Amino acid sequence: MIERTIQQKIERQLVPNKVVVVFGARRVGKTVLMRQILEHFTGKTMLLNGEDYDTQALLEEKTIANYRRLFAHTDLLAIDEAQAVPNIGEKLKLIVDEVPGLRILATGSSAFDIRNQVGEPLVGRCTQFQLLPFSQHEISQQENLLQTRRNLETRLIFGSYPDVVLNTDSEANIDYLNNIVSAYLLKDILALDGIKNSGKMMALLQLVAFQVGSELSYDELSNKLGLSKNTVQKYMDLLSKVYVIFRLGGYARNLRKEVSKAGKWYFYDNGIRNAVINRFQPLAIREDVGVLWENYFISERVKQNLHGRLNRNLYFWKTYDRQEIDLIEESTESLSAFELKWNETKVKTPVAFANAYPDAAFRVVNRNNYLDFLLEQ
Repeated sequence: MIERTIQQKIERQLVPNKVVVVFGARRVGKTVLMRQILEHFTGKTMLLNGEDYDTQALLEEKTIANYRRLFAHTDLLAIDEAQAVPNIGEKLKLIVDEVPGLRILATGSSAFDIRNQVGEPLVGRCTQFQLLPFSQHEISQQENLLQTRRNLETRLIFGSYPDVVLNTDSEANIDYLNNIVSAYLLKDILALDGIKNSGKMMALLQLVAFQVGSELSYDELSNKLGLSKNTVQKYMDLLSKVYVIFRLGGYARNLRKEVSKAGKWYFYDNGIRNAVINRFQPLAIREDVGVLWENYFISERVKQNLHGRLNRNLYFWKTYDRQEIDLIEESTESLSAFELKWNETKVKTPVAFANAYPDAAFRVVNRNNYLDFLLEQ
């Protein structure tokens, strides 16, 4: 069993009369993580599934007396798929306030839904975590360096969803990823009132997939899809909130000619990106290897940041005269720049960046040295 990076961090936050919520896309391992935490916990536990009608009926009576009766002898209450429980935020607030000594762990797939429900009611009572597909740091628990290097092409093509990593059958993984895209990927979004056009949503995702690493224009997407600009922005926001895609903004601090308003979009998982456009061919016959490499490395650094709770801000950098850097990471202590090349290539720091940020570290990352940046703590 691969232990998730955030497991111990979550366990440290499980203290009496507090709630820990884990958000993430479907099938990234939230349920498995919850069960592992329950196995390690030494007190009395109760596991509920929010999608189960019995669970919803159990929690429906929102009274102190009911909740004290249900959980008086429980040390840790775990609720999987908690967003399916109506008014879950208000119910968790009442439970955690009125049942002495109770710890609560909840997971939610529909990030925008459960966050809206738990955010305000649980102010000061809740710690939130995000769970993404396996990171290479996590996978390395069961791989040696030689295996990792040999599996790099597989990661670029099939991604790092837990079931994919643990299955070496390429045909089975293609079926699995296609099933995620068709059955799970848009489920949370399409369940919302007013979001019914799955065809347009998938067409939007395909456009994003073909333009990974490029600046995207909402106006251009709007024209291609026949949707209003506001609708495109809404769809992109929802897709990011259910952990399908994420945005990097332009880094700009010192120069007037730095691009700051544009955005680049990436997929949290290469396998999902490839499934959206149904492309699983080997790297040797693909023209988008650079795109796959860029998406893979940047998504790995995002996992490292979120799972490690490192509080880094991630950007790209570009000037209007076309000097650019693929990834910028900013923390309170440092500024780092990463230029991503599939093959080993000598690249000089762009002059404008070096002059504007003389203390920033500049690194060229390729397939020969990338593990130096993904296996670090």
